[in-house]
Amino acid sequence: MKKNLFRERALKGELQIGTWINMVRNPAILPLLKSAGFDFARLDMEHSPYSMETVADMAMLARALDFPFAVRPTDGSRETLTRLLDSGVWNLHVPGIDTAEQAREVAQASRYAPLGLRGQMGIGGHTDFEDVGTVERLKFQNDQIFITIMLETRLAFENLEEIASVEGIDALTLGPSDLAQDLGVLGTPDQDKVLNEHRLRLIDAAKRHGKSVAMLGGTASAIKWAVDNGATIITYSSDVAVLHAAFTSQLKEIRGALAT
Repeated sequence: MKKNLFRERALKGELQIGTWINMVRNPAILPLLKSAGFDFARLDMEHSPYSMETVADMAMLARALDFPFAVRPTDGSRETLTRLLDSGVWNLHVPGIDTAEQAREVAQASRYAPLGLRGQMGIGGHTDFEDVGTVERLKFQNDQIFITIMLETRLAFENLEEIASVEGIDALTLGPSDLAQDLGVLGTPDQDKVLNEHRLRLIDAAKRHGKSVAMLGGTASAIKWAVDNGATIITYSSDVAVLHAAFTSQLKEIRGALAT
């Protein structure tokens, strides 16, 4: 079985830049993104209509390409995480974590005993269909899983220290729009200031507890700010946003040329 490059790089503190997949269902998006120079791709099941079958197809191709692939599930339930893990997804980006207990449940559901209580399955996508010994397989699988959790509410930040200390959680991030909404600053002049204050709090807590930090950035300046302050896992924009921006820009240029 191959190793999880995403986890290896994260543990070394190496900078990784990826992007969200929110619309494209064709697995060919993965070699395209790899060719473009991205270090990973993260598919969004929470706000997109992807089926488990589509995710499983992408996970298999990603493993064959040795191109790190992460998934944000709809929730952090044991059932949802088990299906993703058994389909071959190594990297989970779990939303809506408000308490340390929720974080522990995610960590437990994602790893086999003695580290957790992940449900047992034989050979499959998660083993690259290799029939390996049980003890060796379970240890190897546990060593490859990488769990990022999202803090998206005022309550989550009230519990920040406890959440950050949970063993089995590898990285922390925040959901900027949902957090801004919960804090009452969404769309106001104070939004960026308040979010940056929370980003810095999260980064400080992650450093104290040996966690990696993941951040979303839509511009080069936003990404530089995050990296300069300690984030090493960066998600730039999304397939939807990049396509929309590119088509809008090109059409503007075309219509301008036609008007002269």
